[in-house]
Amino acid sequence: MLRLTEVKLPLDHPESALQAAILKKLGIQAAQLIRFNIHRRGFDARKRAEIALIYTLDVEVNNEAALLKRLRGDKHVMPTPDMAYRFVAHAPEGFQSRPLVIGAGPCGLLSALLLAQMGFKPIVLERGKVVRERTRDTWGLWRKGELNPESNVQFGEGGAGTFSDGKLYSQIKDPQHHGRKVLEEFVKAGAPPEILYVSKPHIGTFKLVTMVEHMRQTITELGGEIRFQSRVVDLDIADGRIKGVVLADGERIAADHVVLALGHSARDTFTMLHQRGVYIEPKPFSVGFRIEHPQSLIDHCRFGDYAGNSTLGAADYKLVHHAGNGRSAYSFCMCPGGTVVAATSEPGRVVTNGMSQYSRNERNANAAIVVGIEPKDFGADINTNPLAGMEFQRRWEERAFQAGGGGYLAPAQKVGDFLAGRPSTGPGTVIPSYTPGVHWTDLSTCLPDYVIATLREALPAFDKQIKGFAMDDAVLTGVETRTSAPIRITRGEDCQSLNTRGLYPAGEGAGYAGGILSAAVDGIKVAEAVALSLVAQAKR
Repeated sequence: MLRLTEVKLPLDHPESALQAAILKKLGIQAAQLIRFNIHRRGFDARKRAEIALIYTLDVEVNNEAALLKRLRGDKHVMPTPDMAYRFVAHAPEGFQSRPLVIGAGPCGLLSALLLAQMGFKPIVLERGKVVRERTRDTWGLWRKGELNPESNVQFGEGGAGTFSDGKLYSQIKDPQHHGRKVLEEFVKAGAPPEILYVSKPHIGTFKLVTMVEHMRQTITELGGEIRFQSRVVDLDIADGRIKGVVLADGERIAADHVVLALGHSARDTFTMLHQRGVYIEPKPFSVGFRIEHPQSLIDHCRFGDYAGNSTLGAADYKLVHHAGNGRSAYSFCMCPGGTVVAATSEPGRVVTNGMSQYSRNERNANAAIVVGIEPKDFGADINTNPLAGMEFQRRWEERAFQAGGGGYLAPAQKVGDFLAGRPSTGPGTVIPSYTPGVHWTDLSTCLPDYVIATLREALPAFDKQIKGFAMDDAVLTGVETRTSAPIRITRGEDCQSLNTRGLYPAGEGAGYAGGILSAAVDGIKVAEAVALSLVAQAKR
């Protein structure tokens, strides 16, 4: 097949326009075209009055070789790359050794799924509950202010991405097309088929719940096992090699291949790993606030008269500002037509995140507006305490809890008041979506002074890109601290811990991913490394 790139058509083009564009581009007659499918569809909104759809198409034609020769100077026509996934190994017949996967987020689930598909029958250990029970516990915090530290936005089947916008795009390098394998497995599990071709695919929370359940069923049907409410509290390590794990109820499970697919909030596990001598190093992350605007404002600024177009959907944005103090502020995890949610996993602390459903039809747009933090900012000796970033996060989460007045209310402030340096006393035209609710206050006490100064410089700069971004009544809600893990559980080229053989750090909690897709791709990469090691072990 041939791949055609940069095929540009009007936003509201008829279906027949695609075939016509292919015939024109290739200079062929309809009889020579066998079939085609859409590989990618995006849009160009740089000119709001002329928004166009941009397609990448895979086309099958007669006499392909002759056609390629005739068009060899056209950089937008090429052979379609082979994106089919091929397993790197299969379990030998009668193979008994079972790998462990700690964590059932996107990284753990894809790692377990791949291992199961290769015949290795993994055991997945998840500290939280099955996704529907976890959903009830999470709503208990949102509606009643009742936190379950083991079952919440961060912990449970599906991982933190279950309560998010469900974004399925990433800027990672993926030469082996593992991302395609992830999306195909998601579609098999019930995700909308359009995620295979739209440029910025997303699923939304409700669809993610069903999808996660289907993936669990597939893993178990292939001989895998998933144990919930099974928190790992210790590792059995001897002579620099993993021998097994210990659960909170005292059970010991022997294993010499353990995938460590933790989320970025597994702080007690990070502490245990450090105490056991597993090599950990601090890493940068970002902190800030959630900001909310009317979605209609963002739609109009991005799409003009096309705002509300069903093909375009709710508009998003991506913003960056390099401040005079040498720091940068940027938008993160933008949720069109979504809500701001309570995302803490520890008592006495407030954490915010964003979430959208598949429809993205809530009245507000929200995003994190965050500032980069380096290990030198942690306020501790990172050479002796690589967990200092974790304590930095906790300190400001506790400050937010206090500023919110308790009960997991979040501190909030209108943008106009934040820029003027005065506390807010109530909402304006933008009603905050955060539940259990907000307490109007002065957010300048909730993050370091240099972060506040950077954000106060950035918001007016963002307003020059999106008119109204710094509107007085836009709402800031604090604090966003869990943008990524504050550590990296460093691994070598074979994906094993630098000093603990058989331990495979993976995904977001290990510092190797940021988001659903990249975490799932890393899960595949690590599963392949585990499979190759197991096969080599069986041959010895």
